[in-house]
Amino acid sequence: MRRIVLSVLLLLLALLQLSLWRGPGGRAEVEELARTVAAQKAENARLAQRNAALAAEVRDLKAGTAAVEERARAELGMIKPGEVFYRVVQPPAAEPPP
Repeated sequence: MRRIVLSVLLLLLALLQLSLWRGPGGRAEVEELARTVAAQKAENARLAQRNAALAAEVRDLKAGTAAVEERARAELGMIKPGEVFYRVVQPPAAEPPP
């Protein structure tokens, strides 16, 4: 009788261990979820940094004309009255002789 009880308990222990390591909610699934959470945290940090940069740009654009002027010069090629615009063009690279 004692052997049967011991065998049943050992079998039950083995099944519980199997469930712990391989079953749903087991060790492998927990590790996969931990990797997913870490990747999402990294993505959130990257996006938070991008949002902070965009918020700073919005504040600069709302606060004064310096940011608007800089953007107009860079994106639209605008110049102030009385300024002279110079464009430096690089010569095309010469082809090597055959």
